[in-house]
Amino acid sequence: MNHRYFLTGLAVLSLACTAFAASPVVVKQQGYIPFGDAPINYRSEDLRDPIAVLQRKLDHGEVKLRYENEQSYLRSVLKALNISANSQTLVFSKTSFQYPKISPHRPRALYFNDDVYVGRVHDGTGLEFVSFDPMQGAIFYVLDEHKVAKPRFERANLDCIQCHIANVPTKGVPGVFVRSIYTSPNGTQAAGTPGYISGHESPLKDRWGGWYVTGTHGSQRHLGKAVDAGSFNPSFYLTDTSDIVAHLVLDHQTQMHNYITQTNYQTRLALAAKGPAQQYERSAEQLVRYLLFAKEAKLEGPVVGDSGYAEEFAAKGPRDPKGRSLRDFDLNTRIFRYPCSYLIYSEAFDSIPGPTKDYIYHRLFEVLSGRDQGPDFASLSQEDRRAILEILVATKPGLPAEWKQFVNTNQRSNQ
Repeated sequence: MNHRYFLTGLAVLSLACTAFAASPVVVKQQGYIPFGDAPINYRSEDLRDPIAVLQRKLDHGEVKLRYENEQSYLRSVLKALNISANSQTLVFSKTSFQYPKISPHRPRALYFNDDVYVGRVHDGTGLEFVSFDPMQGAIFYVLDEHKVAKPRFERANLDCIQCHIANVPTKGVPGVFVRSIYTSPNGTQAAGTPGYISGHESPLKDRWGGWYVTGTHGSQRHLGKAVDAGSFNPSFYLTDTSDIVAHLVLDHQTQMHNYITQTNYQTRLALAAKGPAQQYERSAEQLVRYLLFAKEAKLEGPVVGDSGYAEEFAAKGPRDPKGRSLRDFDLNTRIFRYPCSYLIYSEAFDSIPGPTKDYIYHRLFEVLSGRDQGPDFASLSQEDRRAILEILVATKPGLPAEWKQFVNTNQRSNQ
């Protein structure tokens, strides 16, 4: 099935969920919003997520957004947020509130980097954003696509939270998720059909419903069926690709974001209530396992993208003296060459409160040093563990001293 384009029999839930009329109508502070009170204070305007930072730059005249007739502010926004057009993934399920304009002939475009997700519907009324704040997690915004003198991102809590806080898909915190559902030919969900939440643990046979996927994927099967590339008009989009490697990264990253936010929230709630450490250690353990790809679904590659996304993604990572990076791909039997999530470098990870971050570092060290040989980490070879440990010691500031001491001792013993 090494066709360039695939169209699956399933649909995938979009990453932003915002209602629009003729122009965006945003409800910011009315109505019940989970985690609105202390100690989380989700309603707070004191935000450091990339969209909030960009809006302040717009307010001060440091940045200007350029309008284009076909793409409105999209290209300019992506440039300002340092998001590559090659991250484009195309989904035809009717899962945005702009669903009347979404179909297999006019799929919705998603773009993303490590901290921001951007959604655009062709001929839609607004761009949709999920932007990750270090303390609050997913923050939702819209940007009116009509040309105005001063374009402005508006926060959209109430509309989006209805979909984006769920016990299983987002771990009970404001987050993002990819969910597959069987669809009818026009992109709506087929009655009585199951759904799937996608992460790197999901078998490929249950993934990529409702997506166009371009590139090649080796011998493995997924839910895709080959379709004519003329099923949609590529001139409506920034590129004509929906790169398979971008899909793999997207599946991993969405749930990694949720685990980080969940751990942050659980720690703050426990500390405020003066509760026992067990209240946040459980979420921290889940984070450690997901961070290290403990139950990653096996690939049967080679998997090869076709947009340049893989090369761009890998080039962004810090590298150790041996030239290794956590952003290096494998794409034969697993996604990454060194299975530890690159989001360990994120500001959100660094913002996990001290007691829990200490616990996470301790557990990571137990696994990577080989002291924890439990079945959950059986997929990590001794070479994997040593390489990840050495890469992190060389590239991740703020690690406990025992990490560097262990690496130095082992390097001397191997000389």
